[in-house]
Amino acid sequence: MAWALWITGIPGSGKTTLARALCSRLSQEGLAVERLELDEMRRLVTPVPTYTEAERELVYRAFVYAAARLVRAGRRVILDATAHRRRWRDLAGQIIPRFAAVELRCPVEVCAARERVRDPGYAPPGVYAAAAGPSATVPGVNLPYERSEAGELILDTAILTADEALERLVAFVRTSLEPAGDRGPGETGARG
Repeated sequence: MAWALWITGIPGSGKTTLARALCSRLSQEGLAVERLELDEMRRLVTPVPTYTEAERELVYRAFVYAAARLVRAGRRVILDATAHRRRWRDLAGQIIPRFAAVELRCPVEVCAARERVRDPGYAPPGVYAAAAGPSATVPGVNLPYERSEAGELILDTAILTADEALERLVAFVRTSLEPAGDRGPGETGARG
């Protein structure tokens, strides 16, 4: 069964940590999953990002398109991106038949502290330090993060441990996206 799950939240809320852990867990259970990380895609699409509204619109639409194509090809997809504009998540829901969004909520102060010590990866370093700049456009600080109107699952990652949040994500996938009867041929469907 093909589907897409968007893990969204402000920078440092735990999106990448949970997306990677969820992919790993589902793979261990015999489910093939693709993970799309917007920061990785952005390096190819906009190698010198300006983070303007127009650029973000282009990058997010390309991100949604890539996810929709993968789902159409029969893949399960986990999207890892801030998506501070609700319209991008709504677009995904409009063009991907089996879609859900999970919103990670966490105070900016906690996210900023995490961001200062996170492992280097595709995400730009110093996001919150740059938020003090005159033309900064950091979601949750200089730009509003538009919360889901009817989020399928909301996780407070300041309160939940990464393991607790992962268990809730796995349970959500099992009940909402991957019911036992919807396994494809050759998939074990092992329940951990």
